Amino acid sequence: MHSVCTSAASVSDVQMLPDLLHGAEKKVWGDAGYQGQTEAIHAAAPEAQDMTSRRAKYKGGVDEVQRRKNRTKARVRSKVEWPFRILKRVFGFTKVRYRGLKKNHEWLLAAFALVNLYQHRKRIVLLEA
Repeated sequence: MHSVCTSAASVSDVQMLPDLLHGAEKKVWGDAGYQGQTEAIHAAAPEAQDMTSRRAKYKGGVDEVQRRKNRTKARVRSKVEWPFRILKRVFGFTKVRYRGLKKNHEWLLAAFALVNLYQHRKRIVLLEA
């Protein structure tokens, strides 16, 4: 994880997109919620390729080629969902308790720092030995 953004529930994920990108990305993998945000992606990361899922279902039926592309994109995206699994299952952060945006943001920064350490725990132990 390289960036964490916290916002009120009334703010859409799409509005937070420029804050989530650091600018050196080569590809941006997003779900269908980020569809149509190619301009915002290129504004934040000029060299990034937009790899968001597209609609595969049309009036005339299902576009099988697009469906297969979306499935491949979903497989890549599933790998970045792993830190959220660690945050929820290992650290028990399943329910968000509102303590104010600032406190929740600070807690998430610390939690994702711990998730990064947890993911690399075997490598860290090898470096100490």
